[in-house]
Amino acid sequence: MYKVIVVEDETMVRRGIILTIDWAALDCVIAGEAANGEEGAELAVRLSPDIIVTDVKMPRMDGVEMITKLREQGCRAKFIILTAYSDFKYAQSALRLGVSDYLLKPLRDGDLEQAVRHIREQMEEHPAKEEETDAAPVLRFHSDKKSKNKYVEAATRYIREHYREDITISTVASFLEISEGYLSRVFKKETDYTFTNYLAYYRMQMAMNLLKDCRVKVYEVADQVGYSDTAYFSAQFKKILGVSPSEYQDRCR
Repeated sequence: MYKVIVVEDETMVRRGIILTIDWAALDCVIAGEAANGEEGAELAVRLSPDIIVTDVKMPRMDGVEMITKLREQGCRAKFIILTAYSDFKYAQSALRLGVSDYLLKPLRDGDLEQAVRHIREQMEEHPAKEEETDAAPVLRFHSDKKSKNKYVEAATRYIREHYREDITISTVASFLEISEGYLSRVFKKETDYTFTNYLAYYRMQMAMNLLKDCRVKVYEVADQVGYSDTAYFSAQFKKILGVSPSEYQDRCR
């Protein structure tokens, strides 16, 4: 899987990018998130992502400064920048730094997914040559498809197909005929998420899509994404997104 980090100072926008897109279907996983360029640069060095989605104007260090700093350090990640119309000239300097794509805010449905697919195609057609320097592995994520764990792939697919049901890591491990401990270890190693967190995030992603319909009730959404307890669903939603399901639904009106 390709590692992605999202750098955006607006919490709702950042969470929306992370949770409203089916990253697993794009053969990607969100490895981390940051609220400004300074945090983003530190995160990129630590996590060695393949793709970085970043806003341009941010506090402490803007997107262009972050990209410049990372390029100077040898970072070979692909960048997708997000910009408002008024920021276009500002974003041009980022394009000169080898940014793969730029998208105008507000994002239209499918824009970011299309940009990610395009980058994936480029990376698969022209894989980076192996570096012989000692520092190279620090800035490279080995995303060769042959190295992916088949059980993790099967587990994420199981989540996508059965998230509406009452499933646990035990359920999936039993289905795959492997031990729960082994699945837990390889899942965390491959995705940087625990199984429980991955399942919760995926369910919230689906819930956000459903809540865009103002006619649907919160308890109906909870049931449709695998929660029999509406109060617990609402608590989880607020914990992850920072707003309650009702508040999120109001913002979509």
